[in-house]
Amino acid sequence: MGCKQNPLLPGKAIVAEIRQETPDVKTLRVVAADGGELFDYQPGQCAMVSLFPVGEALFSITSSPTRQGFLEFSIKNTGMLTRALHEIEPGAFIGVRGPYGKGFPYDLMKGKDLLFIGGGIALAPLRSLINYCLDNRHEYGKIEIIYGARSAADLVQRVELLENWPKCTDTHVYLTVDAASPDWTGNVGFVPAFLEQLNPSPAGKITITCGPPVMIKFVLQSLAKMNYQPENIFTTLEMKMKCGIGKCGRCNIGDKYVCKDGPVFSLAQLQQLPPEF
Repeated sequence: MGCKQNPLLPGKAIVAEIRQETPDVKTLRVVAADGGELFDYQPGQCAMVSLFPVGEALFSITSSPTRQGFLEFSIKNTGMLTRALHEIEPGAFIGVRGPYGKGFPYDLMKGKDLLFIGGGIALAPLRSLINYCLDNRHEYGKIEIIYGARSAADLVQRVELLENWPKCTDTHVYLTVDAASPDWTGNVGFVPAFLEQLNPSPAGKITITCGPPVMIKFVLQSLAKMNYQPENIFTTLEMKMKCGIGKCGRCNIGDKYVCKDGPVFSLAQLQQLPPEF
């Protein structure tokens, strides 16, 4: 059933639904061609998506395992494979194999307040954990979501950001864009500065952040200034993953392999690694 038996063997999947998120981002909902489950997974894990004869690449799973029967991938049009994936229609067949990597430590987060900080397409892995926590709302404390995009047109998962998540119990969503536009009445500015402006308390809180490397760099600096502790800050380095199984050696940082030891790491763990990450 699906590719549960062998994570190296792509399972045959059907594209059931395609959502246009932004001008260059689409979310594909896929289901197993045999009607079963492709595989079990955890928030923060990745999967290899293939389209014959174009190729394959690793993508974060943006759906939550609490919502079964399908997988979702948010894909930005940046190259040959992603362009081809943007051109397919519902009903098309693709290959999916996985899952790869270690997910977010959601058990460790139980009973804690959670602060999610994301930027651009990097909302994809955060969304999986956000919806997991919201679907198990009684197990987690206050949830705050800070998300930024280049412009209002580049906000992904708009329905959840603007409608669904703000309606959830003790859940607060704060949005910012880099550039103002006539259709945007919210905050204008970069995520790190917006974070410092909001100044959420670090007390009893775990932070999960994902975004472009330059954003992460300055977000971590801002969190340090606000007295967030490295062991309570988690990020994901899935962009460094290649083969997904620790064989190609292209994702190693020191003695760690992102695909096997990560892609989720605490800042405390990253501080023990060479600075190349």
